[in-house]
Amino acid sequence: MSQAEVYERAGFGRSAPRGIRPAVIVVDFSYGFTDTSYPTAADMKAEIAATRRLTDVARERGFPVIYTTIAYQPWEAETLPWLRKATGMKALKVGTRLVEIDSSTGITAGDPIIAKHGASAFHGTNLAGLLTAAGVDTVVVTGATTSGCVRATVVDAVQSGFIVLVPRDCCADRASAPHEANLYDIAQKYGDVTSSDDILNWFGQLGALEGRRSVNQGEVDQ
Repeated sequence: MSQAEVYERAGFGRSAPRGIRPAVIVVDFSYGFTDTSYPTAADMKAEIAATRRLTDVARERGFPVIYTTIAYQPWEAETLPWLRKATGMKALKVGTRLVEIDSSTGITAGDPIIAKHGASAFHGTNLAGLLTAAGVDTVVVTGATTSGCVRATVVDAVQSGFIVLVPRDCCADRASAPHEANLYDIAQKYGDVTSSDDILNWFGQLGALEGRRSVNQGEVDQ
């Protein structure tokens, strides 16, 4: 039996229906991950550019755009177990350039930034509350790294009750093998892996739907 048949037989890989109120979560496109002068970083220019296409349109349509960054206090760097395993992350300290969101993402002053201390954007943060308060039912997860913080955020997003979409060209990693393996696993169990073009097309459909609703409401008001 092939791998595809094994997953199909087990009932994995189904596509979930999308909602009507999306948000874009941009995971850890901070200089510590995007500026290759730092050892923790990799070249993510293409993925940042693809993500910016989404965030620019999302803002125009009134959809929330939320950024995350990993930022530690000095004392945390010596006590947290994760930083004993991934010692390179100790450099991501509050107040340093490494934790600032890369300006090439197109981040604006009105975009929330979630400071996190673990892999998931939901762990120990108020992200779920922000999304719920904004009426969000579907999250588009982008950023870095696919095998680490993106995957962890995706898992917690679906467990928090949100439909999850992951545009593969908007996610970056330090190596292709873990990138591809984690996208495969996400697609089978947690969210729909798609493309930025597909997400943009969907955003356009949502805009058209909202326009029809406005027209219909106007007819009722008359």
